[in-house]
Amino acid sequence: MTSSSSSPYARFQRLGFERPHPRVLRIVLRSPLKLNAMDAQLHTEVSQVWSVVDADPSVSVVIITGEGTAFSAGGDLVHEQKVQDNHALVMQSMQEARNIVLGMANCSKPIVSAIRGWAVGGGLACAFMADISIASRTAKICDGHTKIGLAAGDHAAIIWPLLCGMAKSKYYLLTCDTLSGEEAERIGLVSLAVDDEELDARALAVATRLAEGPQNAIKLTKRALNLWLKHSESIFEASLAYEFLGFSGPESREGIASFVEKRPACFPETATL
Repeated sequence: MTSSSSSPYARFQRLGFERPHPRVLRIVLRSPLKLNAMDAQLHTEVSQVWSVVDADPSVSVVIITGEGTAFSAGGDLVHEQKVQDNHALVMQSMQEARNIVLGMANCSKPIVSAIRGWAVGGGLACAFMADISIASRTAKICDGHTKIGLAAGDHAAIIWPLLCGMAKSKYYLLTCDTLSGEEAERIGLVSLAVDDEELDARALAVATRLAEGPQNAIKLTKRALNLWLKHSESIFEASLAYEFLGFSGPESREGIASFVEKRPACFPETATL
């Protein structure tokens, strides 16, 4: 899909837009960073696109996926080191993270995610806030926050317990263990897991079925189900605040630095709270 200068999507430089079906918009995350990690511009754009999609009468269903072999391996940690020393960037990044989660939840159009390769952090928020998530069996899923000294913010507290229960949520969010798409389906964290070569076709088949279905009934069903998220919105706001509070502390400085420098982290031995 080519965006003319008059298209509402023309201003987005890190997002690709395709029309695999007349009523389906495929959004492709495109980053210059390794494993499609989100640079600052991509993070900004993915926080802004949902209101544009919602207002587009030509779109009934959205597919979101990543370019190449990864969905998105989280944030740009080099940029996040700059965020740690810049209050304005902290506030901007926190607002964008909030807009991604609530923007996807409040978008009236059903969203289908097609997840292959790594899906981490902010990328994982885009994958799991979709209404229907379809993963490659070999996808590599990791929240990643506590590994770099941050509380699990973004999307995790609002959606993981609803998807797979508290026991599994606590295990994977506290340990940051990686799980495959196949295991994610087994525990209910994603809707479906399929072979990698089937991923795009399956996502399109589901999106097409929704696009050709009764639009009012589908939209209102999404709205009703997302009342569960409305009940949890205060939990999400707290988790987001906890995450960004951590940016000013020693744990995140050590965690992010160790990742950037490719060395083991050496976190403080005692907590301050």
